[in-house]
Amino acid sequence: MSATLVAVIAVIVVAMVFDYTNGFHDAANAIATSVSTRALTPRAALVVAAVGNFVGTHFGAKVAKTVGDGLVVLPTGLASLGIVFAGVLGAIGWNLLTWYFGIPSSSSHALFGGLVGATLFSSVGQVQWGNIGLKVVIPMVVSPFVGFLLGAVVMFGVLWAIKALTVASRERVAAGSGGRVAGTVDRAVQPGPLNRGFRVLQSVSATAMAVGHGMQDAAKTMGIVVLALYTGGIQDSKTDIPQWVYYSSATVLALGTYAGGWRIIRTLGRRIIHLGPAEGFAAETVASSVLYYNALVLGAPISTTHTITSAIMGVGATKRLSAVRWGVAGNIVTAWILTFPGAAAIAGIAYFIVRPLF
Repeated sequence: MSATLVAVIAVIVVAMVFDYTNGFHDAANAIATSVSTRALTPRAALVVAAVGNFVGTHFGAKVAKTVGDGLVVLPTGLASLGIVFAGVLGAIGWNLLTWYFGIPSSSSHALFGGLVGATLFSSVGQVQWGNIGLKVVIPMVVSPFVGFLLGAVVMFGVLWAIKALTVASRERVAAGSGGRVAGTVDRAVQPGPLNRGFRVLQSVSATAMAVGHGMQDAAKTMGIVVLALYTGGIQDSKTDIPQWVYYSSATVLALGTYAGGWRIIRTLGRRIIHLGPAEGFAAETVASSVLYYNALVLGAPISTTHTITSAIMGVGATKRLSAVRWGVAGNIVTAWILTFPGAAAIAGIAYFIVRPLF
C-alpha cells in the first residue's frame, strides 16, 4: 500500500470523525426547539433528526462541490493531503472546544477556517479569497439578519392568524350564529388545544429542519472526502461524488446526531429565550426554508447554527426585546466571530505537527 493511499484513507477517517462531531455538535439545530417545547421527547427528536440528516445528505451535491472545489486550490500529492488532514483537525478541535462550553458555534465555518488556516501555513496551495468572501464572509454576516427578520415576520403572521380566528369565533358566538363550527373554532384557539396543534406542526418543521441540516452539513464532509480523493490521485474530478461517499457521510452524521449534544440543546432551547410551541414552529419553519433555498438553488454552504439561532432570536423579539437574553446571544455572536480564525489557528498548529508525516 502506497504512502499516498494511506494518507487518503487517513484524511477520509478524520473527515468522518468531523462528520460525527458535527452530528452531536449540531444535533441541537434540528431538535432543540422541539425538545424544549415538549413537541417531541428527547430520544424521539434525536431519531427524527438522525433520519432527516440521512435523507438530506442525498440532496447536498451542490454544497459539496462548493466545499471541494471553491475554497482552496491544492495540487495533487502527499503534501496537499497533509493540508486537508490538518484543516479537518482544526475544525474538530474547535467543535469539541465549543461543545464543551455549550456554545452553538458553526461547524461549517470551523471547517472553512481549518482549511484556510492549514493552507496559509503551508508552502503549497492557494486560498480563493474571492470565494471565501462570497461564500463564507457575506453569508456569515447576512444569514443572521435574514433569520432574525424572517423569524419576526413569520411569528407576527402566526400571532395575527391566532388573533383573527379568536375574534371571528367570538363574534359568531356573540351574534348567536355559527353553532357547532364557532364552538369548535373557539376551543381550537384556547391555549391548551392551540399548543397541542403547534406541537404537531413542530414535528413536521423539526423534520424539515433535520433534512435541511443534512443538505448542508453532511455535504461539507462529502466535499472534503472528494477533495482528498482528488489530491490523492484517486479520481480526476474535483466535483464527482461517488455513491459510497453519500452513504458513509450520511450514516456517520446520523450516528453522531443520535449521540446528541445536550449542552448545546439547553442553550438553544432554553437559555436564549423561553420557547412555546408556536415560537418553535415559526423558528424551525424559517430556518429550514433558508437552508433549502441555499442548498438547492444557490449551492451555498451556509451555517445551520447561525440560521436557527437568529430565527429563534427574531421570534422571541416579537414578544418584547427584553424577552431575548441578549447576554447569552452576545456570547454566541462572539463565538461566531471567533470560529473562523480560531479553527484556522488550531489547524495551523496541527499542520506543523503532522507535516513530517506527509
